[in-house]
Amino acid sequence: MSTQEITSRPESWKMAEEGGGKCTVHSYASGRSAAWAACCGLLLLILLLGITAHVLYLHYSPPKPRFDVVSAAVYQLNATTGAGTYVAGTMRFTVAIRNRDERSSVSYDRLSAFVMSRGEAITPHVPLPALWQPKGSTVWVSPVLGGGPVPVSWEAVGGLVADRAYGAVALRLVVTGWVRYKSAPLHGAWRHLFVRCDLLVGLRRGVYGQVPLLGAPSCSVDT
Repeated sequence: MSTQEITSRPESWKMAEEGGGKCTVHSYASGRSAAWAACCGLLLLILLLGITAHVLYLHYSPPKPRFDVVSAAVYQLNATTGAGTYVAGTMRFTVAIRNRDERSSVSYDRLSAFVMSRGEAITPHVPLPALWQPKGSTVWVSPVLGGGPVPVSWEAVGGLVADRAYGAVALRLVVTGWVRYKSAPLHGAWRHLFVRCDLLVGLRRGVYGQVPLLGAPSCSVDT
């Protein structure tokens, strides 16, 4: 073997190695491009699914039910002091509940109601029966709330006495429970229901029974 052949072999090996390295770099770049394209496609798919879900939610998401207090009666409302301060009251409220959705029915479960004055409960929690409403319908409930004396603060008793002396008592009717909407394609999950109805009733000392609602009672509904 000649000296020229011996010295030419390392050069050919070098060229082969350089050529092989270029192929490796090209394959690596192609793999990165494919992975990047796959990631972009996956992100686009997730985005489209999110947009579709949002559109379906806006289309099928039902409006909140509407609560309106249409009448009130007070049969007892007394404050006592001594070893403690208590309020004993018995009241009845007629409430109209309207399902404003024309596509979904509404189910109510584990309902309870109580009355507050000056930010404190003045009646025990009273359980209410479960309800079901067809789409676009209105139902009326008329629970009697009250019972034994409920402990309250001095401020609540003083405010209640002052309101009665003035002839206008501020009350808040609170309804809690669970609500679920059902439409043809979708059955929603149970949601917590919290209703607050602020009202002002005309009430004087020694006068009980049906009482006038002063102003327009307002109810807020959270689900």
